[in-house]
Amino acid sequence: MMANTAKENILKKIRQALVYPVPVPFLQSEGNESIFQPSLQELELEFAENFTKLQGRFSFCFDEQELAQQLNNLALSRKWEKIYCAEDALLEIFSNSGFAKLYTTDLDNCDASITTCESLVARTGSMLISSAQQTGRTASVYAPVHICIAFTHQLVYDIKEALQLLSKKYNHQIPSLVSLATGPSRTADIEKTLVVGVHGPKEVFCFLVDQQAVTSVS
Repeated sequence: MMANTAKENILKKIRQALVYPVPVPFLQSEGNESIFQPSLQELELEFAENFTKLQGRFSFCFDEQELAQQLNNLALSRKWEKIYCAEDALLEIFSNSGFAKLYTTDLDNCDASITTCESLVARTGSMLISSAQQTGRTASVYAPVHICIAFTHQLVYDIKEALQLLSKKYNHQIPSLVSLATGPSRTADIEKTLVVGVHGPKEVFCFLVDQQAVTSVS
């Protein structure tokens, strides 16, 4: 009886909505303009602030040598013995800069994994990751600690720009799976209590490398 009453109430509301339609907001907009406007500060600062608010750990590197040095210091301080990285571009960078504590196999037993990303979204402090990357999404979610390496040219303000960048990169063929990683995994499904690191990495690092410095050095 209660189920029938609930169903009747829902149908009644639908009928009322059809008779008295709600006015469409923002009649002057066709959805092409973002309602979020960039702040006056640089995208690097915007991303860093929003990323760290969500328990992400951010570092800015002037060049690839500083990147390798910071990673080496991090690995020593955490006493990591096995760091997984299987992306050719990153392996070349680390080989040239002297960071050799990497394994290309055995993701199951690694202390941390290192990947790239498609772009960084400053407004939400997110990393855009796709299945088209060399290691897909597995390495970014499977390891207990995820380390993302990005470059300043990958910084955009909002998600729309990130998707446009992705479309352009893959010649308008969007990868089959695209996700936004925003800090460590979190859930409040268990007794409405926020728990970190249940469905993914417990910690997420982002090392942002100055692309201008890299270009000038190379």
